[in-house]
Amino acid sequence: MEPQADPQRELAAGEVLLRIDHYGLSSNNITYGLLGDALRYWDFFPAQASWGRIPVWGYADVVASRVPELSEGERVFGYLPMSQHLVVRPARINPALFVDASEHRSALPPLYQQYFRTPRGAADEQLRTVLRPLYGTGFLLDDWLADNAQFGARRVLLASASSKTALSAAFTMARRASRDFEIVALTSGRNAEFCGKVGYYDRVISYPELTALSGDVPSMLIDMAGDPLVTRQVHTQLGAALVRSSIVGLTHQGSLAPAADLPGPKPELFFAPDHIQKRTRELGPEEFRRRLDESQDAFFESTRGWLELVHAMGPVGIEQAYLRVLNGQLAPSQAMLLQP
Repeated sequence: MEPQADPQRELAAGEVLLRIDHYGLSSNNITYGLLGDALRYWDFFPAQASWGRIPVWGYADVVASRVPELSEGERVFGYLPMSQHLVVRPARINPALFVDASEHRSALPPLYQQYFRTPRGAADEQLRTVLRPLYGTGFLLDDWLADNAQFGARRVLLASASSKTALSAAFTMARRASRDFEIVALTSGRNAEFCGKVGYYDRVISYPELTALSGDVPSMLIDMAGDPLVTRQVHTQLGAALVRSSIVGLTHQGSLAPAADLPGPKPELFFAPDHIQKRTRELGPEEFRRRLDESQDAFFESTRGWLELVHAMGPVGIEQAYLRVLNGQLAPSQAMLLQP
């Protein structure tokens, strides 16, 4: 992480200084770092040479403003660096949100440019901090699958099934009124019991048990793990029965590039911002947001029986939390909430 620069430089006309209050940290943010060059995640918050500012999602407060429509004390939710402050250049301001029109972000996906204006002290703010970005990807995955009739699959396999994004996708799939496919968790032996207890999956298979997968059901792999050994085993075990293989994350810190000689379909990257742009065009932003919010609220309610928030504060606490997530030492029932 980059050493914190002095935030007290004079703001130019049209700029706002945000003080970051708190944010969530998960394997999703580790993925941002691993794919920082390939998918330009490092470009959102430029840093000094040889340093990088890993993106996170969280809440921040306006502490100085040279934009008439935004006052000091306003609170926003959006894409932030692992730092204490961020200067943005708000544009397209309305009562619900604004976008950061900073020149260095102009060519980056619009999904990451929005900052939602939120009331201070909103209910479940901490829960939304750690789950909202991850649930958004899970919701989009299910929407993409529904839009394509699961590509003909009658069985959807989610690797790294204990990750919050996989849990989000499984929850959303399980809510479908006329579902005609099985939702299968692929996970480590130590997380198999947890995946069974949350109630989102029809079946749980640990990685050593992959040889029990039958090859007579059209199947699709949604890979949150990025583990080349797991990916190869699924492809080899299912062969022609595997109709689609999608890469979503790298919780096992593998490579974005799939092996060239895998049996079955070539793995393809699912990039959530592409699908959200498509659905926003088709449904309109208000209807898309309504559907997401309704589904998200139901998921949040379902987590109350199993989710524990783990707090860390300050540079030392944040470094320890980062290493804990990096090394896979956070239980699937826990979510990390950090305060600079």
